[in-house]
Amino acid sequence: MRARPFTKMHGLGNDFVVLDARARPLALTAAQVRAIADRRTGVGCDQLIVLEPPANGRAQAFMRIHNADGGEVEACGNAARCVARLLMDEGGQDDVRLETAAGPLAARAAGPDVAVDLGPARLDWQDIPLARETDTLHVPIGHGPLSDAVAVSVGNPHAVFFVDDAEGPDLATLGPVLEHDPLYPRRANVEVVSLTGPDSLRMRVWERGVGITRACGTGAAAAAVAAARRGLTGRRVTVVLDGGPLALDWRADGHVEMTGPTAVSFTGTLAQTGDA
Repeated sequence: MRARPFTKMHGLGNDFVVLDARARPLALTAAQVRAIADRRTGVGCDQLIVLEPPANGRAQAFMRIHNADGGEVEACGNAARCVARLLMDEGGQDDVRLETAAGPLAARAAGPDVAVDLGPARLDWQDIPLARETDTLHVPIGHGPLSDAVAVSVGNPHAVFFVDDAEGPDLATLGPVLEHDPLYPRRANVEVVSLTGPDSLRMRVWERGVGITRACGTGAAAAAVAAARRGLTGRRVTVVLDGGPLALDWRADGHVEMTGPTAVSFTGTLAQTGDA
């Protein structure tokens, strides 16, 4: 790989290395992604984001998302907000459109924060997807103290578990088992969620291919949708993650809008290696 400038960003501590390949194509191997994401010997990140030319001229970029384990995934809400902020600053505008493997996203400035329309919440078992026909409001997976999940897709698959205290479950032990439950053929992002007020949730998350992260935008969206479906909250909630709060609105049109902060940590250049 030839030398490449990068931007390190985060949304509530959910951190990303962003590479711009719109003018100069970039193909990364899984090993290269893992090396860059390594927190001891690389830059360190939860996800590596590559910006590519969009297929549709209405969008500013296609956002390719690699997890820290090298695998490519469909969606990442916090990364979408961070990339949107980069592109809005670059173009001097207050709104942008992004393409992702999960579909198009629209983002806009919301004061100092960024709001992104994550698209419709997908609630049918085939759309999540699950391996067999299942009531997605009561999914029969569990491990240890966790059971009776709600399955939601917000461009990627989630298993949301409601508990009395989100601080209690040992996610480091439970997460890897639940991520690989055979009911989720594409693996699951796992959220443990407790109700902390009429429209307030506390959430901790195990992200597939990453592990425990300080925040997960699509996970917060999935938790908000799951709570509303269970009748625990209304459709507008605040979800407090390890890294801080996100505002979620499961709109009447079925789309989920997420609003929260973004930040640039630092910029740098990836050193040239012998790879193409």
